[in-house]
Amino acid sequence: MDAEISLTVDGVHRRAVVDTRSTLLDALRERLGNASPKKGCDHGQCGACTILLDGERALSCLALAVAHDSAEITTADGLASGGELHPVQQAFLDLDAFQCGYCTPGQICSAVGVLEEVRRGWPSHVSADLAADPELTDAEVSERMSGNLCRCGAYANITPAVRQAGGAR
Repeated sequence: MDAEISLTVDGVHRRAVVDTRSTLLDALRERLGNASPKKGCDHGQCGACTILLDGERALSCLALAVAHDSAEITTADGLASGGELHPVQQAFLDLDAFQCGYCTPGQICSAVGVLEEVRRGWPSHVSADLAADPELTDAEVSERMSGNLCRCGAYANITPAVRQAGGAR
């Protein structure tokens, strides 16, 4: 069975007819032509499909498209504003936090989500004091980004890039 949905993707209102079993990832890539989120494992284990869904990071391969009718989606392509890269995108460039680039859009969206979670004061598994604002340490960034895998092993530069974008020294 098909259903018509509407989404705001990277600031542009879009409509699409999707099979009710389609994932948000497949709707973005196959129906709307947005190739930014990548299809990696298709099981929610690699993070290549990470997007910002209504402002929070989400694995688009695990989300049914029809369940997110009227949602606002931001992909890595939609983060730049006014010709300027998002601070996370700039930090990834500055610190060579990518190699082949396949996981990079998901890494960048996840990093934006991580920084927002830290800004909100949300603790993680490695937060020492659950009542205190989390510090953007290497351990904190690594824990929060652990759902995003990089086959090339660019982690040594991804963590510092996230910290730089978050203003940590």
